[in-house]
Amino acid sequence: MWPRTFADRLESWNALRNQAATADVESALTTINQWWFSTPWIPYHLHWDDRDNWPDPWQLLDDNLFCGLARGLGILYTITIIDREDLQKCWLADHGSDNLVHAPQKKYILNWDKDTIVNITPGPENPRHRVSQQQIQQKIG
Repeated sequence: MWPRTFADRLESWNALRNQAATADVESALTTINQWWFSTPWIPYHLHWDDRDNWPDPWQLLDDNLFCGLARGLGILYTITIIDREDLQKCWLADHGSDNLVHAPQKKYILNWDKDTIVNITPGPENPRHRVSQQQIQQKIG
């Protein structure tokens, strides 16, 4: 169940990051993906054209509004903050109707399905929009 208050969401997100920091890669990514899929979903909240105004991770949790893009952004924030050597060079990409998080060397795709991190080719190599971990790191500070 999704935490009702901002304080509870922060506590739960901290526990998620601690768990993901020490788990094997596949377990860490599965846990991160499942946690973000438990968010309350709305059809539209964030937009790629407004990327300069996207919330930082704490504001994202405080807003408590999660479209597919916001959920993907949360996944990428989480992966970036745990700062694992084996989870570098990840990115979030707009593949038309899906905002997917690509993990190491395109081995895993997150934000596709709640219970599965998939190993598929999601579409063209040149997505409409893309943001890397290095770019998102600037939002984290």
